[in-house]
This record gives sequence, C-alpha cells and structure tokens, in this order.
Amino acid sequence: MKKNSPQSLPDFQRVFPNEEACYAYLYAARFPNGFICPYCNWFGDAYHFQTRPDMLRCRRCKRDTRMTAGTIMQKSKIPLLTWFWGAFLVTSLTPGMSALQFQKMLGINRYETAFNMLHKLRTAMVRPERDAIGGKWPVEVDETFVGGATQGEGHGRHHKSLVGGIVEIRPRIKAPGPDPNLPFGQRPQHRGGHGRDVIAGRLRLHILPNRKQEALKPFILKNVQPGTEVRTDGWAGYDNLEKLGFRHKVVLIQGDHTKMDQHLPMIHIVFGNLDVWLLGTHHGVSPKHLQGYLNEFVFRFNRRFWPLVAFDSVLKIAARVKPPTYEQLYNGTWDHPG
Repeated sequence: MKKNSPQSLPDFQRVFPNEEACYAYLYAARFPNGFICPYCNWFGDAYHFQTRPDMLRCRRCKRDTRMTAGTIMQKSKIPLLTWFWGAFLVTSLTPGMSALQFQKMLGINRYETAFNMLHKLRTAMVRPERDAIGGKWPVEVDETFVGGATQGEGHGRHHKSLVGGIVEIRPRIKAPGPDPNLPFGQRPQHRGGHGRDVIAGRLRLHILPNRKQEALKPFILKNVQPGTEVRTDGWAGYDNLEKLGFRHKVVLIQGDHTKMDQHLPMIHIVFGNLDVWLLGTHHGVSPKHLQGYLNEFVFRFNRRFWPLVAFDSVLKIAARVKPPTYEQLYNGTWDHPG
C-alpha cells in the first residue's frame, strides 16, 4: 500500500488537510505522466493559479481546463475536500453507508445531494478496463431474485429483480498475496472461506432481464475467461457453454440443499450476504438504482482482504470516469457500468 494512503481519520487529516492537497492528488491521478491539453494536445507542465487550484492553463494555447472536468466531480458545487471525505468514509466502513448517514456525517444540507454523490462514487467502483475472471480458477454461476414484494398478487407475479452472479473459487492456500485489483496492496486481514478449504475469489454481479440463454450467454462471455471451468445447476439457459469455449460442470440440484452446498457453495453465500447488506445498510433499494448498489457490493467484496486500498482505488477511477447526469440518475436511464 502507498505510504501516503490514509489508514485512519488522523491519517486522512494529515494527508488531505485542505482543498489544495486534494487538487494536488487529483492532478497526479489524472495526469500521472504530465498534463495533456484537451484542446491542442500539448504535453508538459500546466500553469497553476495560486488562487484557483481547480484551474489549469495550457502553456501553448493558453486555454483553461478545470481539474474536475471529465471526473465524477464535474460541475459539482461541493468542495473537493468533502468529496474526498465521502470517498474515505464510504470505502473505509465495512458495511458502507446509507445516503441519510452520508448526509449527516458530511453536513450536507439536502438528502438529494448526498444521494447523488453516493451514486457518483459508485460509478467509480468499476474499473473501465476491468478484466474477465476465472482462467485457472473455476467459477460458480447462478441467479437470484432481489428486493420487491409479492403480497396480494399471486400467479407468480412479483416486483423482484433478477441478478446474475459469477464468483471465482480459489484454494485457501492461494488466498494470501497482493490485491488483484491494484498494483499494490495489503496482506489479507482474515482468511474467509467459512471453514472450507477454498475461498471466494473475484465476484461479478449484474441485473439480468430474464433467465433465458440470450441473457445468460453475454453475461458469462463478458465476465469469464475462455477455457474456464464453469459450474452451474441444470438450468437449460446454460446448455451451450461447452460450445462457447468453457468447461461446463453441471449438477442437477432440483432443490436438494446438500447438492447445492457441495456444488455451488460460494455463490449462494454471496447472494445471502447481498440480501443482508441491502436490507441492513440500505433498507431495500429501487430496481432502477440496484445496479449501482451491486457495483458497490462487488467493489467491497473484491477488496475485503485489503480494505485500506479501496480509498485510493476509488479516487483513481473517479478521476477518469464520467458520472450519470441528474436526469439519468433519477429517471433510471443511466447505463450502469459493470
């Protein structure tokens, strides 16, 4: 882990005492190899304004670029230091934070502002170049229904969302090591695995329109490396995985919990933890915002052995991804990453 990455509240105050320190960090994250002018492509050291730390000026074309342009903080009226505090709190607290807690902790006046900030931070919890999982490790694949209610409707009608999940299965002895999500990391702080000789590796979760093959096929192709051993139940939607280049291992579970626990143990533990987290921390979520919460859960799960690198990770992603607009966020038309 980087030496200046804060590990506690006093550390955070030491590393980021003011707006200028936050802008210095953001500049290094956005331009690690030097400033590149978005207008004339000039490369070098931009001119900095002493009284306007958020502004950069190209030394060749003399045009100004706002430091937060093209980041999740773009056009935000919230101080950058508040954004950094929010990122630290959200990534450091094990269960995360609800928007109401976020609002109170940061002293934000409006709930909608806190809600918007949280969803923008969730945008930065998915790396744009995120790689596929599996390879030499087998993966478990299954689906579950999340949220909604069924009272008073019957005939199988409900308002739940179908979520597909894929999780790596790794031997316990292979668990210790650097964080696979970052070029640096901590040693694991716990062993995991629920007493088994294997542990859950990396995770992927995504909302699916249905359980048909046309929905499951692209979900697996996008997230699993070719040649991986893919473990599923006997659902017909997985029938063509061998033809797609995977080593398909099927067990007809048919409601047998013993078979399920032997063949697909980790993905069902993940689904159980997801339900508890959504209800316990967030008290349920709207279907149109669910993918953002799934992204946060995956981000936390994949860094659960290395929790203190999450803050640095989310800020580096935040510096190079664009957030949803206010309209996209509230009308549900945002195409969530992940």
